[in-house]
Amino acid sequence: MAVDPSRLFKPINIALLTVSDTRTPETDTSGDILAERIKAAGHNLVFRAIEVDDAARVVSRLNNWLDDRAVDCIVTTGGTGLTGRDVTPEALERVKASSEGKDIPGFGELFRWISYGTIGTSAIQSRAMAIVARGKYIFALPGSNGAVKDGWDGILAEQLDSRNRPCNFVELMPRLKEV
Repeated sequence: MAVDPSRLFKPINIALLTVSDTRTPETDTSGDILAERIKAAGHNLVFRAIEVDDAARVVSRLNNWLDDRAVDCIVTTGGTGLTGRDVTPEALERVKASSEGKDIPGFGELFRWISYGTIGTSAIQSRAMAIVARGKYIFALPGSNGAVKDGWDGILAEQLDSRNRPCNFVELMPRLKEV
């Protein structure tokens, strides 16, 4: 990361959603890891929730958070695999379509490249992705502890730091709703 110390750090407000049929607040270790990293980076964790693997419920939660002025960015964990119950990418597609949003294809590509270094060819089973919807970012990470570490440490820690050079997601936030 190329942090420019002459630039001001701008904390953002992040909502964290775990998508899982089995996790509870007591067993959501990947959510715990992300929550700790979000706070340690100096950002504000404004909401945290768990939703079952049901696309309609995930869409509803994401839309509620997108409508909330307290939320700048959403990070999800879980539901990005290949099984029938993995519906997070489909939920993000619905949100994107209903809001005339945009894909951030490089996020998933970079995540799988980083993950390949950790878990080898098993990285191909991830459907990690990111979109812009209604002027806010949504990042979908897999639900394993290793995957959230790869996603946060390898991508989001840098891109959500306003001091990161040559560019970062935070500096684009004021312009995400431009037409």
